[in-house]
Amino acid sequence: MKSIRDTYHRFTVLIHEILKFGIVGGIGFVVQLGVTDVLHLKLGVGPLTAILIGYVVATVVTFLGNRHWAFKHRQGKGLQHETLLFVVLNVVGLGIQEAVVAIAHYGLHQTSGLSYNVANIIGIGLGTLFRLWSYRKWVFLAVEDAPPIAEQVKPVVTGHGEAHGDVTEIGQESSDSERIHAEPTVG
Repeated sequence: MKSIRDTYHRFTVLIHEILKFGIVGGIGFVVQLGVTDVLHLKLGVGPLTAILIGYVVATVVTFLGNRHWAFKHRQGKGLQHETLLFVVLNVVGLGIQEAVVAIAHYGLHQTSGLSYNVANIIGIGLGTLFRLWSYRKWVFLAVEDAPPIAEQVKPVVTGHGEAHGDVTEIGQESSDSERIHAEPTVG
């Protein structure tokens, strides 16, 4: 019964993380497409430069959303460490996205606004899959559960070669006299 509850709990957390990550990503997606479309389609900025700028703006939005909402329950190694890893992994995600757009635009010579957005969306999708996996693995780490009580109990070896659990290590205070009276004597 406990393993069923543990499994349910583990998948509940995963489902909530994916849903929240999806919402944050959706907001970042709208921000990124809006910025890249305005820059490239309206202002004539190059396709890859527009993606870079839109990506940076969306990355700031998604970092804040992921750190303070989607993965706030996970322990990290501090803001500086999380930010550095987040940026490094986002550069990889950006590379994935830029590669898809570059292949479509320069390799396949698909330069219409529709083909640009389709390539951009495919690149965002592939980059997002990479980021979800990598954030969970390296940036926003799972909170470590306390080990079971049995693992926290340190054996106390008596002069008779017998081992007994020392419960003082897990926060239950007992005096030496209580422990001595609780230990069987050999005689």
